[in-house]
Amino acid sequence: MKLKKQVTVCGAAIFCVAVFSLYLMLDRVQHDPTRHQSGGNFPRSQISVLQNRIEQLEQLLEENHEIISHIKESVLELTANAEGPPALLPYYTVNGSWVVPPEPRPSFFSISPQDCQFALGGQGQKPELQMLTVSEELPFDNVDGGVWKQGFDISYGPHDWDAEDLQVFVVPHSHNDPGWIKTFDKYYAEQTQHILHSMVSKLQEDPRRRFLWAEVSFFAKWLVGNGQLEIVTGGWVMPDEANSHYFALIDQLIEGHQWLEKNLGATPRSGWAVDPFGHSPTMAYLLRRANLTSMLIQRVHYAIKKHFAATHSLEFMWRQTWDSDSSTDIFCHMMPFYSYDVPHTCGPDPKICCQFDFKRLPGGRINCPWKVPPRAITEANVAERYLPPVLASCLGSAA
Repeated sequence: MKLKKQVTVCGAAIFCVAVFSLYLMLDRVQHDPTRHQSGGNFPRSQISVLQNRIEQLEQLLEENHEIISHIKESVLELTANAEGPPALLPYYTVNGSWVVPPEPRPSFFSISPQDCQFALGGQGQKPELQMLTVSEELPFDNVDGGVWKQGFDISYGPHDWDAEDLQVFVVPHSHNDPGWIKTFDKYYAEQTQHILHSMVSKLQEDPRRRFLWAEVSFFAKWLVGNGQLEIVTGGWVMPDEANSHYFALIDQLIEGHQWLEKNLGATPRSGWAVDPFGHSPTMAYLLRRANLTSMLIQRVHYAIKKHFAATHSLEFMWRQTWDSDSSTDIFCHMMPFYSYDVPHTCGPDPKICCQFDFKRLPGGRINCPWKVPPRAITEANVAERYLPPVLASCLGSAA
């Protein structure tokens, strides 16, 4: 309130100075003796107009004087009733500029050391893996890791795992950017709606099938109620976590969750972030506070992926550094390989995985850069193509 009053006083004073300066200029022009010496004469009509304007300015100046008097009385009354020292008002300097005095009080609250014990190592349970320590120790180099370029060479044989104990997790999903190369509506018209239409027809073919969807903004343009569709995260978008303010992260999460509750009665339980360029602990905290119980992340520096894979830490409970009682813990899975597409999700050898990416069949727009193209599955080769031993080994190493 004090700042608003000060700004009001300052603005009124500046207006008065401008009006008074204009009045002096007009008055000087009207009585300038050099005007007559140079032979110049103003027509009477112009002089009359100038006089009328001067009278209007004088009237405005008088009104502003009254306004300033009222504002001054209000400010004095406020400062008299307020606790602490009176507010410092802007003042006019000799060189013609206005100066706002600095606040006599600090612009932040002082914090006692007792309130920051967590920063000094509180009494809570110590984490097994401290990300701050890991970041300091890793070289963050880019050593060629073989077929898994950002990892390390993995050797395996077709009989390393018992087929009866092998568990394969297939997670059909689609990542849709509401804003990237195309506009939101163009993405929907040219790509997204076709994905959703195909998803419904494929889910109806087999009730055991599931499909993940994360971007509620696109889903809001295309609505279906079906128990086979799992909504993950539930935000309006899959937000950038590095540069976004936490206000924006919360706002888009609320927007998506409110839409889901109103239109589907659905409440997300798992987070899904496969494409933000880096992941923030703030997002993990917000998801936990939004009652999510688990989350998945993908785009992490390859040195960290390699370290987590080597230490068998790709699945962990994510806890905030200041949390001393584990109330912020959320179960997190870090995807181990380069990307979330088919060639980098079935195992460490993209050459094998790409054989099952049917969007890359010969003759299409894209292909497999590892020189082994996929083959369409038919009734004649389905037995051969169904989980061969080498693929089973790859899947086993990634699970």
